[in-house]
Amino acid sequence: MAQSHSVIGVINFIATLLSIPIIGAGIWLTTLPDNSCVKILQWPVVILGILILVVGIAGLVGGFGRISWLLLFYLVVMLVLIILLGCVVVFIYMVTLQGSGHIAPSRSYLEYRLDDYSGWLRRRVQTSYKWDQIRACLSSTSMCPELNQSYHFAQDFFNARITPLQSGCCKPPTQCGFTFVNPTYWISPINTAADMDCLMWNNEQTQLCYGCDSCKAGLLANIKNEWRRVDIVLLITLIALICVYLVGCCAFRKAKTEDLFCKYQQGYT
Repeated sequence: MAQSHSVIGVINFIATLLSIPIIGAGIWLTTLPDNSCVKILQWPVVILGILILVVGIAGLVGGFGRISWLLLFYLVVMLVLIILLGCVVVFIYMVTLQGSGHIAPSRSYLEYRLDDYSGWLRRRVQTSYKWDQIRACLSSTSMCPELNQSYHFAQDFFNARITPLQSGCCKPPTQCGFTFVNPTYWISPINTAADMDCLMWNNEQTQLCYGCDSCKAGLLANIKNEWRRVDIVLLITLIALICVYLVGCCAFRKAKTEDLFCKYQQGYT
């Protein structure tokens, strides 16, 4: 019996360790400028990871302390958390399924369109109230000024591999036909009717294309790429948690059987 409970304790210790990648993934999202401005997913992921940590510790105590009710609590609550984690993994996959960059003529970087992304993601940025806050947050970052320091000539910039956020927010759409002065200063558009974003562009460094749909699309493209990385971490952790949980269930059942056998040997029914 003691051996079975020790096995349960070790299994629960592993489950506790598996909360670390989940918490780490959520914290990583909070350090990114775009996710820190939008604040959609990172804190739910962190909270879910903390809950798995707490429940894992409860199971650890129950296993080594041979506290049956605490182990039962662990098994029930951990099952709920595993289901929630599975829902998060599926949800991230579904909302990031759509959307990709488009090749611009004579450019190495891609450009992005808002309509390409899922309706749920678009609703996070389309309302003026939400976007005003996000826009103010993005404009306070150094992502656009950094381009001016890195690229001094037009061809160097056109050959650059800039981020989706920089492509959408720091320059006008290529189809507008603006003339390059520096990465965040463009003049003499050829076709302002090509896209509404052509009219939204402003050389004022606090304005640029932060009000453009291309900026919203670039933000969603950035978020999609980052969420996909997090989703891979969560999926691997989910599979590991399921395996650990199933082993824990088997060990718990074995421990209960040993308890009953022990009582039977001692003359109890």
